[in-house]
Amino acid sequence: MEQFNGNGDINGLSHDPEGVKVYRGTLVHSTKNKPMEILRNGIIGVDTSGKILFVKDDDSIESLSAELGFSPEVRNLKDSQFFIPGFVDTHIHAPQYPNTGTKVDLPLLEWLNAYTFPLETKYSDVKFARDVYKKVVHKTLSNGTTTASYFATIHHRASMALCDAAELFGQRAYVGKCNSDQNLPDNYCEGTDASLRDTEEFIIEVLARKNPLITPIITPRYAVSCTTELMSGLGKLAEKYDLPIQSHLCESLAEVKWVSELFPQFHSYTDVYDKCGVFTKKTVMAHCVYLTEFDLALMKERGVGVSHCPNSNLSICSGLMDSRAWLDKGLKVGLGTDVSGGYHPSMLDAIRLAIHTSNALSIQRPPDYKPLSYQEAFRMATLGGAEVLALDDTIGNFEVGKDFDALLVDMESSNSRVDTFDFDSTEDLVQKFLFIGDDRNIQEVYVCGQKVMDHAK
Repeated sequence: MEQFNGNGDINGLSHDPEGVKVYRGTLVHSTKNKPMEILRNGIIGVDTSGKILFVKDDDSIESLSAELGFSPEVRNLKDSQFFIPGFVDTHIHAPQYPNTGTKVDLPLLEWLNAYTFPLETKYSDVKFARDVYKKVVHKTLSNGTTTASYFATIHHRASMALCDAAELFGQRAYVGKCNSDQNLPDNYCEGTDASLRDTEEFIIEVLARKNPLITPIITPRYAVSCTTELMSGLGKLAEKYDLPIQSHLCESLAEVKWVSELFPQFHSYTDVYDKCGVFTKKTVMAHCVYLTEFDLALMKERGVGVSHCPNSNLSICSGLMDSRAWLDKGLKVGLGTDVSGGYHPSMLDAIRLAIHTSNALSIQRPPDYKPLSYQEAFRMATLGGAEVLALDDTIGNFEVGKDFDALLVDMESSNSRVDTFDFDSTEDLVQKFLFIGDDRNIQEVYVCGQKVMDHAK
């Protein structure tokens, strides 16, 4: 009999027991030791604060009622349905959303100047920002992203509009006001002092909302666009307010070369970040295609996480990140859509392209090389992402005490593009969702126990 982590104990219930929501059916998640675990006759209880109260395996309603002290109303899932944890997008540029599906015909540095910076300057218009940000949050949430780590722009007010959008739809979000004080167009480059001042004001304003789902994240765009003074100041802000940090690292060879020319006094790209105080256990670095042994050792020592963005890496020809190698080195690895270098806002696309990238690399590796399995890619999109964002004590899987961030998947939804058969196993249904399913199979989306999307209606 399969068991999830957590003892299922419901002692210490601090809420009205009759407010407990109970679901019975197939649960799919990852653990520290298993990339995928399936409980076919599971029962999961969620308390009124949105936390997972118990997880039981094939328990009778009678024994559950005795333990609860009352007969709960139980929602029984259909055979074609299962719950999975919500997806965690560890790297997405919200302001680039209007370019999604277009403009992926140039390499990184040229792409930034031709398409990205001209678009991001438009966010000085807060009305424009509000319109875009409502669309990107709604779209990602509809596709099952319950947690997103967003880059915004350099604009304080527009960055607050992104917080507004996440709050409006109920998404869990890291929101970063972007920082850059060199090597950007004049109309999109900050002064060092102004950048630090605006960032601290942004932090204070977000924290004042006291919304546990919205967290400011320190966001130096990348080393090329930041002086050491700016990065060091941002590192101090992260320490002062105990905040996460996000940036880019070793995305393309041209970028790595440019960093070495800009900062010859440092040993490597990672050394720049480390010496400036932005390498912490709450730091996530996107891409990480061209890491050296020095980089790997430093990142592991500091607890820095990796956001693997396979769509973007392929679309703008940056390179192939070896997720197997980085996982085997002991790094925390999650997945990111990297809109709009990545042309798709769905984490299902990130899962698929992570597998394809690993398969492509395996062709050129020794016979004993193991490409990424679909179960491992699933873990990276859920629990792995939570670990990368230092949120694995709160979300990522179905463990007692964590928030119920979940997707109800139905492989026989009325508008599903997927054909199923009587002989399909539960594993078959899960694989079909991961490889050929889409938002039409995501019937309901929950964040901290609250239903924030209902596609079945």
